[in-house]
Amino acid sequence: MTEPAKPRLDTEALDHLLTWVQSGVVSRRQILELHGTDRDIARMVRRRELVAIHSGVYINDTGEPSRHQREWAAVLHYWPAALTRESALPSPSRSGPVHVAVSDRRSLGRVPGVTVHRTAGFDGRVQWIKSPPRLAYDHAAIDVAAAKNDLAAAFQVFADACQTRATTAAAIAETLRSRRRVRGRAELLELLADLETGACSVLERGYLDLERRHGLPTVGRRQVPAQVAGRKAYRDVDHSDHGVLVELDGRPFHDNAAARDRDASRDLAATVTSELTTVRLTYGQVFRDGCATVAQISTLLARGGWSGPFVPCPECPDRTSA
Repeated sequence: MTEPAKPRLDTEALDHLLTWVQSGVVSRRQILELHGTDRDIARMVRRRELVAIHSGVYINDTGEPSRHQREWAAVLHYWPAALTRESALPSPSRSGPVHVAVSDRRSLGRVPGVTVHRTAGFDGRVQWIKSPPRLAYDHAAIDVAAAKNDLAAAFQVFADACQTRATTAAAIAETLRSRRRVRGRAELLELLADLETGACSVLERGYLDLERRHGLPTVGRRQVPAQVAGRKAYRDVDHSDHGVLVELDGRPFHDNAAARDRDASRDLAATVTSELTTVRLTYGQVFRDGCATVAQISTLLARGGWSGPFVPCPECPDRTSA
């Protein structure tokens, strides 16, 4: 009686996995699941059809692996694993280590170019259908922000995540409230509350803080949609009921002239078509001379009918009312 033939490597399924699913990266485990053997792997390596990138992980390219291939290789090497931290954000860095999350019950060795994070509640946070699998954006943003050394950097993490439209400040805040043991939870929730009001950058949050400290109106006035010279625009801070618009210009000094011209034209059009005074503020005016700047804004608002009062703060060089 003859023995039944052993199943052979499903090369069609392997080609599909490499070409259409995993960017040319495959693990030994997956090849064995496709009825391959270690002899099959050795043969493909010998023929340079596969090249080892980590122990038990191979790539079908002899050139320098792309960032996406490095991500797949890291996830497959530590499987079950998923991208996390900076590597799981909507616009991840294309340099630096690949950050990978695994269950906190595992203890693993290191490989070059990969940082492993043992993560509590790992299974419930992973989006397995992503390519490669990754922690949900909200969890990734929280982890990155909580690891920052200052609130400005943490705020920028949240702002960048929300500006991709992949998540919202409210969604991140809800996730943050549901998690345990997050460093600086209260401060992070405050940042998200600011972001939800429309303060979409570190500069905008800095100006919002100035307004609050000095008693200027703040509610419902940020990122207001408008039509300027027939084009859709968003006003950073809208005090149109008092005749003033505030635009926060976070561009570096070496920004190109064309961009500055476009903003100047928009400011002029707002003044001509709506009789609004547009004030464009820079980082220096907000962070270096903030008290003096917001005092002058309060003067403009008062001319437009705002009853105040302007409230000097402990940092004001002159504690008298503007």
